[in-house]
Amino acid sequence: MKKFETIEEILDFAIHSEQQAVDFYTKLAEKAGNPIVKQAFLEYAQEEVGHKAKLLKIKTEGIFETSYEKVPDLKLSDYILKTLPDEINDYADALKLAMHREKAAFKLYTNIANQVENADLKNVFFKLAEEEAKHKLRFELEYDEFVLKEN
Repeated sequence: MKKFETIEEILDFAIHSEQQAVDFYTKLAEKAGNPIVKQAFLEYAQEEVGHKAKLLKIKTEGIFETSYEKVPDLKLSDYILKTLPDEINDYADALKLAMHREKAAFKLYTNIANQVENADLKNVFFKLAEEEAKHKLRFELEYDEFVLKEN
């Protein structure tokens, strides 16, 4: 992982990562044939827009308050092969890819939090990691409900 020199570099990197997530979920929504699936991915994209907005606010105005909650980990993504973006053929493939992306985002924000010395900023990145863990959990629950139970 890149070693960041300034808080601004960290925030810029995180803002860019959130924009990539927005683009990813928007692209999945465009590919979705089912309107319910399409709407779900558009909602996920909007959540990532919210993360980006929080980071932009931190960059321009300073630190915001955070609170924590323990997020369960079903660990389904640990046992499911990763699907590549060009291999998405159905909702199950999209969920697999989304689980892996959210897991990677969780690890990214946790690693950034561990690199930051500023306690407030450290808390911000731990909170962002928690939000990514929530997304992963939602995808795992969705996968369990609509893919594993069908088989």
